[in-house]
Amino acid sequence: MKQKKQIIIFTDLDGSLLNKVTFRFDEIEDYFRELVSKDIKIIPNTSKTEAELLDFNNLYKLNLSFIAENGSSIHGLNLIHANLPEKVSLSRPTNQIYEIYNENISSDLKKKITFISKLNIKEQQEIFGLPLDKIELALKRNNSLPIQFNGNTIEKNEFIKIMNNAGLTVQTGGRIINICDNVNKAKAMSKTLELIKKEIDDEIVTIGVGDNQNDIDMLRQSNYACLVKNDNFDSSLINIDKLIKSNEPSPNGWADVIKTALQKI
Repeated sequence: MKQKKQIIIFTDLDGSLLNKVTFRFDEIEDYFRELVSKDIKIIPNTSKTEAELLDFNNLYKLNLSFIAENGSSIHGLNLIHANLPEKVSLSRPTNQIYEIYNENISSDLKKKITFISKLNIKEQQEIFGLPLDKIELALKRNNSLPIQFNGNTIEKNEFIKIMNNAGLTVQTGGRIINICDNVNKAKAMSKTLELIKKEIDDEIVTIGVGDNQNDIDMLRQSNYACLVKNDNFDSSLINIDKLIKSNEPSPNGWADVIKTALQKI
């Protein structure tokens, strides 16, 4: 008897599924809901916070499992199978991450770093590009510290090296840089699949969708890697066999790469 396939889509949101300006996906919402109705599991895997992702689910009346803050925590796996946990934490809390940062970064280098939480609301809005009512959700960080780095490339590389040596990571996405624990989207994806495979006997086929630097490891780990067009990202940095690329940006580009991946499956 042929084993049933369970398709799981791990997707970045901003610039991959969601329009970079409106942060919506209205143009392809019907197609998205069609996928959900076919029991294709869609798991957002993003730098967004738990609060933002709960708001996303609420806004679209969805019940999606999700991975928050660049792989820091996994939420809602119990929606996929009752025996799976509601939350899995893979990171130390923000206050511990800050302590490590504070102890290891020199005072000179700290002058090059601006914490987004310390800026005024107008400055925060310019950086995140979000409506005012969404800024508070974006700042509810449980496991990461969003920053701006104002130094040169040499100083930035030094900062990243110090953080890595101290057991942290510096995650670069679209608009901001995040200081995180030793986590990333790929590690959280692996943990999610490990847990799901304990409860589901189906053959699991994964599709990964991203548009930026911090999505690369997730894409490498997927059975079908999909890159949504992003004019600010050099796709030649991704050396992945049979990478599926869109000709359009999000959200239409998201639908295009998913359709191509599903045809291949």
